[in-house]
Amino acid sequence: MAIATAPWIGTLRERPLHAALKRWYARPGDRAEHAVDGYVIDLVRGDLLIEIQTRNVSSMRRKVEGLLALGHRVRIVLPILAGVSIVRVDDDGVLLGRRRSPRHGRPCDAFAELVSIARLLDHPCLELDLVAVEIDELRRHVEDGPWRRRGWRVLERRLVEVVDERPIRGVRDLAELLPAELPEPFTSAELAVALGSSHRLGQQMTYCLRHAGVLEPLGKRRHAVEYGLVDPARYASARGGRARRG
Repeated sequence: MAIATAPWIGTLRERPLHAALKRWYARPGDRAEHAVDGYVIDLVRGDLLIEIQTRNVSSMRRKVEGLLALGHRVRIVLPILAGVSIVRVDDDGVLLGRRRSPRHGRPCDAFAELVSIARLLDHPCLELDLVAVEIDELRRHVEDGPWRRRGWRVLERRLVEVVDERPIRGVRDLAELLPAELPEPFTSAELAVALGSSHRLGQQMTYCLRHAGVLEPLGKRRHAVEYGLVDPARYASARGGRARRG
């Protein structure tokens, strides 16, 4: 797909996953790597500025803050790793083996990244697209490689397929990521259990949703903070009709 671009800006060090997602996401007439108010934007679609962030949302916090402060409409595209195939190659790139990773990402995993921009999530000009992808993760064995992977270093991640796309166009869409079977009120630990995730992700999700105005602290149970929906009638309908007790 042909898109307008300034090829000398920002593309020389572009990683394969980011480049592939940008090509997949682009529409006719989009301008790629286009400068807007001193910032280089991945894709500009009319008055919409699109940033594809494959890692470390925290690194773009100031950029997003600046663009929103200037009145721009910003959309962040976040890939969710729905499936990962680990591909091992030698120094010459010859395939040594391939196996399926047990990791399966879900939309709620996005909160691990969104925690760095939690205070921006209720901004009316901020949009999110959570894009579920299948990828190949290429690894090569090196002497000083990470001990956790027994010396196998990740070379790059390549897009295989986009399997789903979930648009987030406001805090109500964020509320829909809460599991319907949650007790109410609930703690971050109970949220983690309902999600089937780590306690850390439960903490990150409650932190984000509190700053987005979806959740509010209701008190403490021993040393744990209890949370409930700020607007039960509005957000409970998004989660299947459950309202806060009490």
